[in-house]
Amino acid sequence: MDRKWLPLNALRAFEAAGKHLSFTAAANSLTVAQSAVSRHVIVLENFLGVPLFERRPQQLVLTEAGQHLLPVVSKSFDRIDQALSDIIKEGRSPRRALKVSLPATFAHQLAVPILKDFRAEHPGVTLDIESDMGHGLDNEADVAVVFTEPSVSDTVLDLLWMERLSILCHPSVAAKADPSDPASFIETNDLLHMKLDNRSRHHQWDLFARGIGRPDLDVDRGLVFDTSRLVVQYALSGEGLALVDPMLFKAEIEAGQLVNPFDVVVDGGYGYYLSTHPEDLNDEAVALFRSWLINRFAAHLADGPTSRLKGPVEGMVTKAGSPFRV
Repeated sequence: MDRKWLPLNALRAFEAAGKHLSFTAAANSLTVAQSAVSRHVIVLENFLGVPLFERRPQQLVLTEAGQHLLPVVSKSFDRIDQALSDIIKEGRSPRRALKVSLPATFAHQLAVPILKDFRAEHPGVTLDIESDMGHGLDNEADVAVVFTEPSVSDTVLDLLWMERLSILCHPSVAAKADPSDPASFIETNDLLHMKLDNRSRHHQWDLFARGIGRPDLDVDRGLVFDTSRLVVQYALSGEGLALVDPMLFKAEIEAGQLVNPFDVVVDGGYGYYLSTHPEDLNDEAVALFRSWLINRFAAHLADGPTSRLKGPVEGMVTKAGSPFRV
C-alpha cells in the first residue's frame, strides 16, 4: 500500500474507539465531536472494505478485523509518540528503546546475567525489560521469550532450546539416594511441581515416572509453584525433589547447592521460543536483539546430548550429556 493513502486521522479515531469501545468516550479523549470519530471510523471501514466494529445498543464490539488491527495501530502510535518525545527531550537522535518481555525464571537465571553483553555490542539500543509468566507478546512488548509447547502462531517463533528435565535436590537429600533405584527415591521424598497451563499439577512427574518404567508411582503429592525458580528455592532449603531444566540452574549446580542424583534427562515437551511480530522483523533494534539472542543459544542446541530424546509417549529418558552452557 502506498503510504500517501494511509488515513492517519481515521486510524487515530479507530484506535481511540477501540480502546474505549465507545464513540463518545473516544471523542472526549481526542477532544473532538462524537460525530467526527464515527465518521472517521466509517471512512476507514470503507477504505478497508470490512467492518471494524459491531454497533450494538449502547456498546461497540471489535470485529475480528478490528481485533487484528487495533494492537498494530496502538503500537505504531506509541512508537511515534516515544520517538518524538525522546527527540524533544534530548535534542538529538535518541537511543532506540526495545521493550522485551521474559518469563520470570528465564529472566533471573539466564537473561539478566548476559544482557550486559548485548549492551556492550549494541550501545545504541536501550533495553526495557519486564518479567511475566511468558505468555507472549502484548500491545507494548517488541519481542518476548515464551515458554510453550510447539505450536502454530501469528507471531514469528524462533526456538532457543527445548526443555529437558532432571531431578535436582539438596546435597543432603541426594546423599540418601540409590543411583540404581530412582523409583524408591521418588516414593520417599516430597515432590515439587511447577504449574503448567492446561496440564495436571503432576504432569511433569508423570512423564518422568513413565520414562523410568514406573507409571504406577504416586506422583500426585507435594507442593505446587508457578515458576521453576520457586521450585528450586524450596529444594535449596533442604526438602523435596525438583524436576527442572538444569540449564536454568547451572550456577547452583556448579556451586554444589543442587545435586542431580540420577544421570537421566526427560523431554518435557515444552520449549523457550523468541516471539516477534512479523511486521517488526525489519526493525533494526528488533533484528539486532533477535539475531544476538538466537546466536547465544545456538551453542547449546549444537552441543546437546548425542542421543536424541524421544517424545513424551515413547520413553523419553537418556543419559545426561555434557554440562549445559549459555
